[in-house]
This record gives sequence, C-alpha cells and structure tokens, in this order.
Amino acid sequence: MIDQSTICAISTPPGMGAIAVIRLSGDKAIEIADKVFRSPKQGKNLKDQKANTLHFGAINDGEEILDEVVVAVFRSPHSFTGEDIVEISCHGATYIQQQILQLLIKNGARMALPGEFTQRAFLNGKMDLSQAEAVADLIASQSEAARKVALQQMRGGFSNELINLRNELLQFITLVELELDFSEEDVEFADRSQLKEIVDKISEMLKKLVNSFSLGNAIKNGIPVAIVGHTNAGKSTLLNTLLNEDRAIVSEIHGTTRDVIEDTLSIDGVMFRFIDTAGIRTTTDEIENLGIERTYSKLKNASVVLLMLDVNDPDEKIHSAIEDVKKRMDDNNQKLIVVINKIDLLDEKEVEKRFNRQEFRELTGTDTIVPISAKHNKNIEKLTTELLKTVNISALDNNEVIVTNARHYEALKNSYDAIKRVSLGLDTGISGDLLAQDIREVLHYLGEITGTISTDEVLGNIFKNFCIGK
Repeated sequence: MIDQSTICAISTPPGMGAIAVIRLSGDKAIEIADKVFRSPKQGKNLKDQKANTLHFGAINDGEEILDEVVVAVFRSPHSFTGEDIVEISCHGATYIQQQILQLLIKNGARMALPGEFTQRAFLNGKMDLSQAEAVADLIASQSEAARKVALQQMRGGFSNELINLRNELLQFITLVELELDFSEEDVEFADRSQLKEIVDKISEMLKKLVNSFSLGNAIKNGIPVAIVGHTNAGKSTLLNTLLNEDRAIVSEIHGTTRDVIEDTLSIDGVMFRFIDTAGIRTTTDEIENLGIERTYSKLKNASVVLLMLDVNDPDEKIHSAIEDVKKRMDDNNQKLIVVINKIDLLDEKEVEKRFNRQEFRELTGTDTIVPISAKHNKNIEKLTTELLKTVNISALDNNEVIVTNARHYEALKNSYDAIKRVSLGLDTGISGDLLAQDIREVLHYLGEITGTISTDEVLGNIFKNFCIGK
C-alpha cells in the first residue's frame, strides 16, 4: 500500500553550503507549500502555476520572513515520485534549513524515511526495483566506471535485459500450462525444439550476467590490488608514488610495514583499492608475523596481486617468490603482475636485456613483468597500463550490462540453476507439469530483481540504506 501522506526532507548533504534543497512529495505538497510561500507578485499561488516551473519568493512563518527562495513545481504523474512535488531552494545555513523543515511539518507534512522518495517512485511505477537500487549506487559512485554502470542500470539497461528474458519464457509457460488443461487429449501446443533453443539462449545470457558480477562488484567497491613481496622491496614506496603522497612509512630497515595499509586511486575512471602489506620473510618477531599472516589473507582476497621484487634478486629467488605467491592464489580469476623494482640501480640496457629475454619469462612462468623505479617514478605509467588490462574496459565502453548488486547476483544464480533444470528436463523428456514448475521458478527469481515479486521485508531492507531526502 502506498502511504498517502505528504513527506518532506532536506535533499542536499547535511551541513552548511551556498544553497540547500528541501523536497515535498504527496497529494498535498503544493497545498502545504502555498501556505508558507509568498510571491512578490500579489495573489500568485503555486496551485495555479504550470508544471515544471520556477518561482521566486519568500518562505513566511506568519508575518516573519524566514528566507528568500526559489520554488520548483512538478505535477503528478510527470515527476520523480509520480506524485506532486515541490522543491524549495533556500540559503544553505543549517538553521534556515531546519526552520523551513519544521514549518512544513507544522503545516501538514511529515519527515520522510530513508529512501522514501525513491520507494514511492518504485511503488508508483516510475521505475522498477533494480533501477531504484541503481539510484543509490549512482549517489555512492566514486569513479567514472561506477558512475557509468549505475547510470546505465538506472536508465533501464539491466531491466530491459530481464524483461526480454521473462517475456520469452512467459509465452512458453502459457503454452505448456495450456497442455496440462488438455492432458487427457494428449496434445502438445509448445514446440519443444523451439523451447530448447530459447532456454539455451536464456541460459547463456544468465551465465554472462552471473559472470559479470566479479567485474561489477570490483568496479562498485574498487578493484582490490594487493602489493606483496619480500621486505625492503619497495612496496610502501610504490604505494606512496601511486597516491602521490607519503601514505606509508618508508625505511631501509627490514620489516617496517607490520600492518595492512589501504587507499584508493582512480586510474582512467576505474577505482583501484591498493593494499600495502607486510614484507614476507622468516622472523621471530611476533607482531611482524601477525602482519605477514594478514599479507597472505589479503593476497587471497585481491583481484590483482602486484608481486614486488628487487632488481638485484637472482633469477632463482625471483622464480621461488613467484611460485610461492602462485600457490597462495586460490582464485583462477586473480591476476598476477610481477614488478621488478629499483631499476635505477642498474644500467637501462642491462635491465632490458635481463628481464625481456625469453629464458627469464619461461623461468618465472609469466609474461606480465614490469621493471620500475618506484623511488624515481620510472615506468609507473607502464604499471598502471597493466593494471587497466586486468579490467574488462570494453564491457564498459560498449555499455554491456554489468551486475553490481549482490542481491541481483544471488537471484541470477538461482535463475541460472533453474533454467539448467529446464534444459535437462527437455533433454530427458520430463512431464509438462514439472517443466512448468522449473520455468515458474526462473520467472520468480527474475521477478525478484525487478520487484515484480517483492515483500515488505525486502523493500524495507533495500530502502533503509538510502539517504533521507532521496
């Protein structure tokens, strides 16, 4: 049920600024605003004004003027929430914001709950649930990649994919269930070979969406990059160079970094979350050993592992370090980049000859080797280029649908499992009633994503994480 009360909230960030926006939404939004708004033009009322118009005036509490404002009027159903909306742009003093807000409440509005404006947009059919969640992702986006993915979803890219999948399945489940009504006549309305083609196509699309979550989740939260290696290899220096600030302590003393240090950096619009870890070595220092254990933990959870090695390390030591790290990388999707640091200590031709030769690459078992000097900022651009190669940039550039939401991912996995059962059932010739049950299950999970099927508990969990005023 849609709450018919008129809600209000401050939609701009908390604190003091040049201006603030206070939003009203509901059947009485314009009526309540009219009670407190005074225009310099005698007899001008907001209720008589056209939709999508701006009006200069003042907010009055009785005879007292609280502030001069600009008021925007939007009318149902052509508004964000699908209801009448009034937005009051006032000066940004916290005191003024609160005074206007309290005045609106005194005249019949109530404070909005977190995400209630967007929830009303969903309930009024202005957007589906996945688009509503994309609104929150867009607000929280911290990189160009995250913004693009959220905007694409908010504009219906993901929803359209799901609608097409559901429509194709709905046509066939209708025919399959019609067969059940005529089971005694032993007739077949649904062409099983055609259904198999559609099921296989849907299965591939669902698999692609499920697999996109690893990229989407990384884009949304930042791609975790663990910087690991032996002590004094230059890990902290590299972190400082990448961030262009002294984030980590750098020292010639071995074992300086004993805990995990994290920070983020946007590279060509993609957010990377760099994790500087304790150097790996054998030590009796209990605190340092705890740091090394955390290194191994972060290594397993990272999408990209930068293995930092010293240019003076012999080939055998480099090979041993690479093999050790590979054993601890338990995810096939993890990417390993070998970074040879301190090349400023050797002649450039010597570096090129040693690390680009085929024998060295065969010995180390990797083609991704980047010689750098973290201290002198040399070849850092080559390293960032390799980092970008670990991200499927083409998927972003081509506006492919990328799943970023864990709830969507779980529902898609369940949909994929169900569609595989449909495919197996068609191969083995199971009865139409069992086939229909599996198809209905696919439709159910797809409906959970868009909100075609939802519960108050699900909606409450989603919108409670929104900011008030959105």
